[in-house]
Amino acid sequence: MSNPVTNREEKVILRGHHLLCVHGFKGMGYSPEFVAKMTDVVSKIRDDGQDFPIQVVQGFDMTCMVCPNKGPEKCEANGDSEAHVQTMDGNVIRHLSLEAGGEYLKSDLIALTQQKVVPDDLDHLCEGCSWLPMGVCKEGIALLKEKRSF
Repeated sequence: MSNPVTNREEKVILRGHHLLCVHGFKGMGYSPEFVAKMTDVVSKIRDDGQDFPIQVVQGFDMTCMVCPNKGPEKCEANGDSEAHVQTMDGNVIRHLSLEAGGEYLKSDLIALTQQKVVPDDLDHLCEGCSWLPMGVCKEGIALLKEKRSF
């Protein structure tokens, strides 16, 4: 008989701005461990056959736990990185009319993103993000909008 605890999926916890990052993620990141974790999260979210709850947070999420910039209590990539990521989280949470700490079905979060986010919104929502100039997130949102199913 198998142990039900070891067979359960890890709860998916995402910071607000990562709700947008997952659609454009192309295997880049802060470390091999971060890339591996983000790849795992992204594959679950992009799996059309799997729906599950995602807790949306304004703070550390499951990918942050393996990021080399994670300090004991805040992001330490640089002096203002914690304030910056908190701002991006809040921007996305407000834009999607979500509550920090709330749990939502993956399918509902994808539908909200399709309905409420256009690629150019990222210029404001993700202002100052080092990945924004690469265009991968805007490309991911554009592709998501093309897949509209509502």
